[in-house]
Amino acid sequence: MVNRIRLPEVGHRVVVRYLLPDGMATDALGELLSADAETVVVDGKRGIEHIPRETIVAAKEVPPPPAPRPLPSIEP
Repeated sequence: MVNRIRLPEVGHRVVVRYLLPDGMATDALGELLSADAETVVVDGKRGIEHIPRETIVAAKEVPPPPAPRPLPSIEP
């Protein structure tokens, strides 16, 4: 079976949904480092994930993360 999921260009922020060996789905969210015919590599909060292309069920570009919220000031 050929996986025809289209990915954004390398360097973009993506979310990639893929299937785990038990059949459950999970997401990788982060920068797309590379993609070839066999493996997609995403650098996210869980570290660098090497995702077999045949396990991918969906992928898309996502906007940058929101800016961190400022810490509340503590007044005496």
